[in-house]
Amino acid sequence: MKLVTTWKGKSLFEASDGQHTSVMDAKPPFGQDTALSPKQLLLASISGCTGIDVVGHLRKSKAELTAFSVEAQAESVKSYPAVFQEILLDFYLEGKVDPEAAKEAVALSQSQYCSVSAMVAKASPIRYRIHINGALVHEDQAKFV
Repeated sequence: MKLVTTWKGKSLFEASDGQHTSVMDAKPPFGQDTALSPKQLLLASISGCTGIDVVGHLRKSKAELTAFSVEAQAESVKSYPAVFQEILLDFYLEGKVDPEAAKEAVALSQSQYCSVSAMVAKASPIRYRIHINGALVHEDQAKFV
């Protein structure tokens, strides 16, 4: 995997693998707040990685998923480097989804498969909650070995 990140002025950067691009910016006074920040993109990467795992696993279990989203929240420590103190992922699933299948899908992602979570969890604990059709059905923490 390789990509090039190019400075576009002030605090605006563009990352590209030659086929896809993503821009990043900082909030004023350093940047102009025209794009997600690098730390926001890290949360997006965790959410996308685990989301791909969960949806793939639920397809295999024949879940009738009608909507799915991952909400990621994190607070940074007050000192530098301002790493995430902890990350909270809320998985929102809608449709005919067996709670046990959802628990298994998320647990597998957050213990074996999501490489982005595995890398980040070494520095910042990841907790998660699973909601099905609006009801909280499970809470746990990522457990990578």
